[in-house]
Amino acid sequence: MSTRNELAAFNHLFSYKERFIRFAQTYVRDPDIAEDYVIDALLYYWENRHRLENERNIPAYVLTIIKHKCLNYLQHKKLQEEVKDKLIAHAQWELSTRISTLEACEPYEIFTAEAEQLVERALARLPERTRRIFLMNRMQNISQKEIAQHMHMSVKGVEFHISKALKELRIELKDYLPLFLFYFMH
Repeated sequence: MSTRNELAAFNHLFSYKERFIRFAQTYVRDPDIAEDYVIDALLYYWENRHRLENERNIPAYVLTIIKHKCLNYLQHKKLQEEVKDKLIAHAQWELSTRISTLEACEPYEIFTAEAEQLVERALARLPERTRRIFLMNRMQNISQKEIAQHMHMSVKGVEFHISKALKELRIELKDYLPLFLFYFMH
């Protein structure tokens, strides 16, 4: 084919450009992408025209290339949307899980159970007499005077044992001091 004939064939093919762009834009909904696909398809055909000499309907061939480019674009976009939807669904599930676990969380129960274990451990380390006096006063609400009479000792001796127990508990419950003060300092 002579240069003049090739130029005429190219111009004829190029005359379809606007129709090809409208076709592509109908599917990809982006004029720049549509134009890129049309130019790519025209260039592909033109660079490979000698291998495609048996092709009779050249505009249909180019339109087929554009169709496949648009299909690939749309399938890729669909996959992106599916992945995005899955990520959103996972994020919503994860957020719902955090909300429900936080709603179910009872800090007073957590700290109370922990504090109770610490108190039990601290009381277990006290001498028997000190522990007994402390429990009578703080847990059974028996006055220091009554404890002194019951234990055959002075009120000052009872105060000493209670102070000793409170000191041990303060050390053990240093991280729970507000809770400690609430329960034991009255």
